[in-house]
Amino acid sequence: MNLLIGAIIVFASVLGGFMALGGHLTVLWQPFEAIIICGAAFGAFVIANPWEVIKDTGSSIMATFKGTRHKRSDYLDLLALLYTILRTARTKGLLGLEKDIEHPQDSALFQQFPKVLEDKRALRFITDYLRLMSLGGDRAMELEVLMDEELHTMAKEFGRAPRALHTVAEAMPALGIVAAVLGMIKAMGAISEPPDYLGKLIGGAMVGTFLGVLLSYGLIGPMAAAITRMREDDLRYFHCIKAALVAHVGGSAPAVAIEHARKMLHSEVQPTFHEVEEVTSNAAQRMGVERKAA
Repeated sequence: MNLLIGAIIVFASVLGGFMALGGHLTVLWQPFEAIIICGAAFGAFVIANPWEVIKDTGSSIMATFKGTRHKRSDYLDLLALLYTILRTARTKGLLGLEKDIEHPQDSALFQQFPKVLEDKRALRFITDYLRLMSLGGDRAMELEVLMDEELHTMAKEFGRAPRALHTVAEAMPALGIVAAVLGMIKAMGAISEPPDYLGKLIGGAMVGTFLGVLLSYGLIGPMAAAITRMREDDLRYFHCIKAALVAHVGGSAPAVAIEHARKMLHSEVQPTFHEVEEVTSNAAQRMGVERKAA
């Protein structure tokens, strides 16, 4: 939503100011200049990036209209799931979670938290490290180093789409000059025409430079920055998981391990201590009911 609102403000300010100065919007209607700039930019983007990055960039742009993917309620669900897992591991051992780890989609434990279950990559991250811990990887320092390596790789992967888009933003002003030069070539070919007609051709050529700069600094560059911020928020979700698991392996009680995870979150999405206490208490009650039923 911020992308749409911001784009409206940018174009309304630029075009509104131009009209206030006495300009006519019809002068700016140069569709072939736009085709030259945008087509060349997209072609260069395709040349520079593999298909996976192209698809990821498209989906990332669409995601910016929805805003941040993980809300406070999503983190509460994650913390409640982690608490349930760690408490079960503390009482039954990790072998008691073997079926849940191997088949999380069919697990009654994981099905209580559908938002986490829908995030395939986060689910794989959790189950992979639980599996590793059950196989004897229970040294906190070694586990943390391995997680840091994976998160470092993940950060590079998450950064590919915004970097690719930022490269396009940097190229747009130069491509605008290309369009302007082509327009000037056309104008020079009509140098013998009357001044009014020649002036329109020169004005149309200058629109290319205007479009290149506007699209670069007013739309594509900010869009790349927005995707970068969203990807950093996505990575924070994994850091939250890491903090809880490392604290558990280090010997912390489940409630303390969850507090380690909570402290990793930014203030705008960080649940309060009492909110976490409430969801973990509810999770503990559900576990008690399930044990009695069993």
